[in-house]
Amino acid sequence: MAVVFDRPKALIDVPFHYCPGCTHGIVHRLVAEAIDELGIEGRTVGIAPVGCSVMAYDYFACDMIEAAHGRAPAVATGVKRSDPDNLIVFTYQGDGDLASIGTAETVHAAARNENITVIFINNAIYGMTGGQMAPTSLPGQVTQTSPYGRDPKACGYPVKICEMLSELEGPEYLERVTVNSVANVRKAKKAIKKAFQNQIEGKGFSLIEVISSCPTNWGMTPKDALKWIDDHMIPYYPLGVYKDRTGGIDKFAKKEDK
Repeated sequence: MAVVFDRPKALIDVPFHYCPGCTHGIVHRLVAEAIDELGIEGRTVGIAPVGCSVMAYDYFACDMIEAAHGRAPAVATGVKRSDPDNLIVFTYQGDGDLASIGTAETVHAAARNENITVIFINNAIYGMTGGQMAPTSLPGQVTQTSPYGRDPKACGYPVKICEMLSELEGPEYLERVTVNSVANVRKAKKAIKKAFQNQIEGKGFSLIEVISSCPTNWGMTPKDALKWIDDHMIPYYPLGVYKDRTGGIDKFAKKEDK
């Protein structure tokens, strides 16, 4: 019998600890597939900070390093600069990590165009700590710390990472994707693989933002959570490429040309 679908070699054959319906597992597979297809497992180092992905070292077959909350881009910078010609370094971060406590590390790594790959999981909530409002929670979104819905007058507006980083001169490639359908999973795979390929070619900082679901803390079934992405997340966080120097999408350069 021909095998048409198999576990990536860069993904260890163990059960995930994630909640039923969580899309972390899908993204893990896409990262592992990209590592396999590019033949870089022996050169790859992943950085996993605090959050739902805190135990990602149990799942990826490549070398993994645990970082303090929010500090993954700083750790990744040090690892990459220690052996820039050989190592392929990626971070795997949630929104509470990357867009809150780690905002400074994210922005400055992007501004320096560090040659690393960042996988950013945006599920608009703090998942591991019980469903509190995150910097990416939508206006009006009900969470454990915004039981009447997020009020922008009191809490400010959500942080849009791709839009914010696209205003910097430094980054090479920024794209927002999602994994709530087969078609979207395929697009996300293409973006993640390109982000790794950019690093192999020495192009610089690439960040892939993945709009994801959190059925447990959203209080929804997995099916309803995937639909909520379409109905609420994507309208607020539009999918697409926000910066790609090779592809000619560079908002900073367009402004400078005017």
